[in-house]
Amino acid sequence: MADTKTRIVVKSGELFRRHGYVGTGLKQIAAEAAAPFGSIYHFFPGGKQELAAEVIRRSGQMYEDLVMGVLGRADNAVDAMRVGFGAAAQLLVETEYADACPIAMVALEVASTNEALRAVTAEVFASWTDAGAGVFVGWGFPPDVARRLSVAFILALEGAFVLARTLRDTEPLEVAAATMIDTIRAAERA
Repeated sequence: MADTKTRIVVKSGELFRRHGYVGTGLKQIAAEAAAPFGSIYHFFPGGKQELAAEVIRRSGQMYEDLVMGVLGRADNAVDAMRVGFGAAAQLLVETEYADACPIAMVALEVASTNEALRAVTAEVFASWTDAGAGVFVGWGFPPDVARRLSVAFILALEGAFVLARTLRDTEPLEVAAATMIDTIRAAERA
């Protein structure tokens, strides 16, 4: 069984994905992690904000590794979009539209109210943008175009997650994939 700190971080990430930062309480986290309530403050003396920053960083790296791994295995950008958005749609269906990106969930809640957590989410999104640009460069796009395509991919994926969860429908992910494929083909022709 995972150590207490790991359980707290993992369960917090799950709860943030489902309920957001504001909608998740420390007592709920302790109960879900099967951890004494005081252990949260033992590992995270800064309380919920410090815990959330750790969750955002760890989740951000995990999602980056996952998504870039999926994209990087494709032979080309078009195939990667089909596979990547298809996998995202499958995840939402399998979780009954409950699980999506914990970074976006928290970012939407804290961007205007909590500078420390806004900065952490910004770090994660910047890392994703850089990693995605590297993948697009690997497919032969010039660095400036690769960066724009990476930003467009993140925008499309995160926006599609919001709409798909709200509508309880994978159509937004299908449209996002098609839009990204059109954008990639236009960049290839340019």
